[in-house]
Amino acid sequence: MSDFNIDAHLCNANNSCLVVIDIQTRLTAAIPVKVLARLKRNINILLQSANTLSIPVLATEQYPKGLGPTEPEIVELLPDNALKFEKTSFSCTDAEKFLQQLKETGRKQVILVGIEAHVCVLQTAIQLIAKGYQVFVAADGICSRHRENYEASLMRMSRANVVICNAESILFEWLRDAKHKHFKKLSSLIQ
Repeated sequence: MSDFNIDAHLCNANNSCLVVIDIQTRLTAAIPVKVLARLKRNINILLQSANTLSIPVLATEQYPKGLGPTEPEIVELLPDNALKFEKTSFSCTDAEKFLQQLKETGRKQVILVGIEAHVCVLQTAIQLIAKGYQVFVAADGICSRHRENYEASLMRMSRANVVICNAESILFEWLRDAKHKHFKKLSSLIQ
């Protein structure tokens, strides 16, 4: 019998929460148009799936006074019970009450999406790993202004035991079976 733990490698809808990091208007204005379209499309998929599957969502804004509010189309998709945090720290873990609220979800898998990959996403991922969480990063749900920063962040996170995946994989890992009652609805989000 193998000692391989499947739950260490696949997202589980009953043990996941989604963290949306700093998708703010002044940050998105600096992102290349095609990259931003990819980011928004994949975050949309994950937010709609999280809403349907009752997966907790936490959302942060980095110094909104200077970097603006969360993008309106992201705000529209946040569930009514999403936990929201303003922060000045780059890591979400240092935002007031973030770790407390995360712990209260009872979930140990954290899926990260957001901006910027090499700053807030990276620091959050590494600090969550250090706190004992299993961290998944949707590579197609994060970005940086410059591609080399994005690529370096993926390499660093991978070396820190963050699971690098993509939105479509996360969705189908949450569903696990085409017989899932929400399969038809959620699989239709993939184009």
